[in-house]
Amino acid sequence: MYKGKSVALVIPARNEEKLIRPTLEHVPKTVDKIYVIDDGSTDNTAKVVREIAKKDKRITLLQHEKNLGPGYAIITGYKRASADGYDIAVVIGGDYQMDLRDLPNFLEPLVKGEADYTKGNRFLEGGFSEYKMPLVRLIGNSALTFITKMASGYWKLFDTQDGYTAITKEAIDRVNWDYAKAGYGYVSDFLITFSLYNIRVKDVPRRAIYRPGERQSQIKILKYMATVTPRLIRKFFWRINKRYLLLDFHPLVLFYYLAFIMLPMGLALGVKILFEALHGPISGNQVVLTALLLIMGTQFLLFAILFDMEQNS
Repeated sequence: MYKGKSVALVIPARNEEKLIRPTLEHVPKTVDKIYVIDDGSTDNTAKVVREIAKKDKRITLLQHEKNLGPGYAIITGYKRASADGYDIAVVIGGDYQMDLRDLPNFLEPLVKGEADYTKGNRFLEGGFSEYKMPLVRLIGNSALTFITKMASGYWKLFDTQDGYTAITKEAIDRVNWDYAKAGYGYVSDFLITFSLYNIRVKDVPRRAIYRPGERQSQIKILKYMATVTPRLIRKFFWRINKRYLLLDFHPLVLFYYLAFIMLPMGLALGVKILFEALHGPISGNQVVLTALLLIMGTQFLLFAILFDMEQNS
């Protein structure tokens, strides 16, 4: 329990037979229940969890017969935690890279009613006190963070790819999780879905653990970005159409579309003018039209972002 609220820990795990043990052995007494979701592991992950569960009765093993991805595993844990009546569900990985000493940072805003969902931010104070994020991951994380901000409308968040999170039972029950099912890339996908349901999201500081000699990630960053980015673009249009056209109306959706029309047109016309300038005189009218398209497109985009920020603050 944490200040009168029951806490469940959801741990998606795939082929984590080496690191799931220290992960489970360091769960504090604050946590009332532990759900380990074995997502189609081909190693001895399930066997190790069962062994530890004999000593720690809080542990329940849930298994997917085949690998569905961490997003599906987390949703399985969420639904079970809600069905069992736990007030808050916290998610950490099974790779012993998320420090549970930071747990109060995630729980406090939920208990106080300041947020419905808290997520870790390794860039806030204390995030890099011991280990630094590898440069490649840092660059990839920053790029995906910007894309996720645009796609979700949560422009004030950062480090959007961090999977250390906590959510209230009320938020779990409010969301239609059929919209959010995803494998890798689930973190961004969840945020986009949350925007549709006006879920209040807050960044909280947490330590980043990157121990020398340990496996840093199963994800190849370039492959990950190539897989996730197209889905984020599709989900962006899904979000603004569903939230600002179907469920309600806000002019920001028109601003976004006008910007997406004017800016490409202005850029294409600008390239055409530059090419023509190399071979002779250019039309003054085309120059003026290019400038208008670029200026107005930029203004529409900025206004759309500003209104989106206000709607998701």
